[in-house]
Order: sequence, then structure tokens, then C-alpha cells
Amino acid sequence: MDEASYERFDSAEGFQAAVERLLGQPGRELRVFDPDGAALRLNDSARVGSLERFLAASRTRRLYLVLHDTDHLTRHCPRMLGLLARYSHAIQIHRTQEHIREIQDAFLVLDSQHYVRRPAASFYRGAIGLGDETEALAMRQRFMEIWEASFPGVSATTAGL
Repeated sequence: MDEASYERFDSAEGFQAAVERLLGQPGRELRVFDPDGAALRLNDSARVGSLERFLAASRTRRLYLVLHDTDHLTRHCPRMLGLLARYSHAIQIHRTQEHIREIQDAFLVLDSQHYVRRPAASFYRGAIGLGDETEALAMRQRFMEIWEASFPGVSATTAGL
């Protein structure tokens, strides 16, 4: 992609379309930070299918997910847990430590190139940036800081009870 593009959204539909657009981009590592994953529709068959296509495209692809609270995922997202079981080598799901649970934004960053961000996770207002290496690299660095303040939260052997 030669030129960076940036588009805002302000609805659930706009956010979901931005996530699908991001998942359609070439890339190797998808990093996701969200309070509980509910807005990501991780039990929606189409969304889980998009994530599976992303992972299946190359055995080097990885998905890193950090949540403040994993209850929604473990109780209401059997499709995502099934994907985790099939791709346990490629998916890691962490939970934040208590001292950073006040972080209120949410974002997805693909490599250091593309991102979807909501400044306040409780609202669907945000933006998608494609080919924006400056902002995506900063978000990747922020993700790495959040990752360092998290611990394994859901594994492929979680029963989801």
C-alpha cells in the first residue's frame, strides 16, 4: 500500500466493517486489546471464519489477544474457543493484571501497518488506518506494554464452564 488511508466510524456497523477490512489486509501478526471481547463478536461464525482464514493463510501467522476480563469469551464464545483449540500454536489469549484494568480504549493492530482503534471501548466511535506505519507502530508498542502487564488467561484446554 503506497499511501496511508484513514477513515472514521461512529456505529457498531462501521466498527464491524472496519474490523473485517483490517482482517482482509496482508499481515503476519494481529494484536488485539479489548476490555472483554464482546464488541469483537468472537462467537459470530463470520468473524471466527475471518480469523481462521487469516491464520490459515500462513503457518507463521499469529493472533495475540489481551482482555481485562475473559468471562465473556469463556462463557459465550464456543466458536472462538474451538478456533483456539485448532490453532493453539498460533493464538495466545492473555488477561491484564489488576493495575492496568483502568485502560478504557480498544484496538487491533496488524503488524506495524494497519489498525482499528476506539478511544473509548464503551462506544463504537473510532477509526481505521491502513498503511499508517507511524500510528500503527506506536499502537504495536503500546500493545507490547499491555502484553507485558498481562498473563495467560485462556488456553486451548479451557473447558468454558
